[in-house]
Amino acid sequence: MSTARDAAEDAMPSSTTVPTRRGLVSGPSSSDAHGDMPAVSVIMNCLNCERDLAEAIGSVFAQTFDDWEIVFWDNGSTDRSAEIAQGFGERVRYFRATETVPLGAARNLAIAKARGEFIAFLDCDDVWLPEKLERQVALFRANPRVGLVCTDTVMFTGAKDLNRLFEHAHPARGHVFRELMTTQWISMSSAVIRRNALDGMDHWFDESLNVCEEADVFYRIAWDWELDHVDAPLTRWRVHGANTTFRKFGQFAEETLRILDKHRAMYPGYDERYADLVALLRRRAAFQRAVALWREGRGAEARATIAPFDASPKFRLFRLATYLPGALFDPLARLYFALPAFLRR
Repeated sequence: MSTARDAAEDAMPSSTTVPTRRGLVSGPSSSDAHGDMPAVSVIMNCLNCERDLAEAIGSVFAQTFDDWEIVFWDNGSTDRSAEIAQGFGERVRYFRATETVPLGAARNLAIAKARGEFIAFLDCDDVWLPEKLERQVALFRANPRVGLVCTDTVMFTGAKDLNRLFEHAHPARGHVFRELMTTQWISMSSAVIRRNALDGMDHWFDESLNVCEEADVFYRIAWDWELDHVDAPLTRWRVHGANTTFRKFGQFAEETLRILDKHRAMYPGYDERYADLVALLRRRAAFQRAVALWREGRGAEARATIAPFDASPKFRLFRLATYLPGALFDPLARLYFALPAFLRR
């Protein structure tokens, strides 16, 4: 989703799955804080994000809710990112890592520096609308059982809006683990998490995952907490050719099954209670694996991979697509993400 991910994703992931505190950094520590603790800590992870960074940070400064800090984690940038971030003044708490690590690990390091009651995430090429934090914090204040609040998100490229995540199906509210596993509606830059929800976990971002670590956190919060959302497009997700969703699709298959195995180990009786989700995730992983094969020009193998699931409308459409050159994947993938939710399951 983010420039930070796109630059960091090929770093070797750690084998540990606990929130680490590794690596010396430059910048103030939590103990150096002055004044009152902010209500919201905005986590920004950066690796060579100079192109869109000023717009992203500026959208935080434009918020109607003013009780926030930015925890800016520089994952070893060699462009003007540090200069741009530090140019916004002391409300941007700047930290620089001594080594570049995968994005999940970098998010954990930044969270460890956060002081807020709520943890928000803003990728450095995305943008917030001014009322975003105000409306999300209001939902947290209204219901102490809510662990995560997101907003509708507009996907855009340049000056052109592509589609909205909530356009075809509005997400559920409350205890919605099953619904979220069925259709993941949370964009990273829209998410705000109650700090207590994170601290109640035995690990934050799973550093053994490299493309699904965000969804993994959302799923585990949904298991224990209620979820809510602002039904307004207050987050803008910049889509470009380097987005991980389109460049690293093959990794999703493996990590989808790893998350399934993880849930089955964590939650007793999962197979019986959520047999539908077990089947769904296996079907989803087959589709993701087939896409990766098709991109490699292995259309026959892709069709064989999805053959057991051919009754699904999505799989019938994809089977037809595999007769086309794999180079068409990117435009067809964008079409896929614009489809109604029932076709994406």
